[in-house]
Amino acid sequence: MKFYVKRFADLTVSELYEILKTRFEIFVIEQECLYPDLDDKDQDAYHVFCLNEQGRVAACLRVFWNDEAAGVAQIGRVVTLEHGKGVGGQLLRCGIRVAEERFHAKKIYLEAQQYAIGYYAREGFRVVSDAFIEDGIPHVKMIRESDERALAGEEQENRKPAFSETK
Repeated sequence: MKFYVKRFADLTVSELYEILKTRFEIFVIEQECLYPDLDDKDQDAYHVFCLNEQGRVAACLRVFWNDEAAGVAQIGRVVTLEHGKGVGGQLLRCGIRVAEERFHAKKIYLEAQQYAIGYYAREGFRVVSDAFIEDGIPHVKMIRESDERALAGEEQENRKPAFSETK
């Protein structure tokens, strides 16, 4: 599956619609979380997504600065519709690459739903907080130290999903 990385201003209207629709379907309808998805962070984020055969978003996330002065990027709004096909892992690795290569982040922060800790831990994230409830769902804060090789510009071809980027 091909992954796309785009800044907010570079998303087509259709791509933005599909990303927001997918997030709404999962977070609001499936998980019954009424929360302000439109939080003014999308405009400053890189959006990572892939499309299925029907042209619908199969998986997406966003990467933005959590604390630019400290070199901490954040991954959020992680959604995967294609389960059991490795798409989620590819999506997360692509998001990590964006944080390391585009932001040159020293650390990557996220807030994970508690059931997904293993998914993030497989890619080097570690839990750094006690569980807390957000929108009725248990979450934890997680951090990943950036790969020094990636920050130095070294390639890791065996771990990279293919993606195209529009700047």
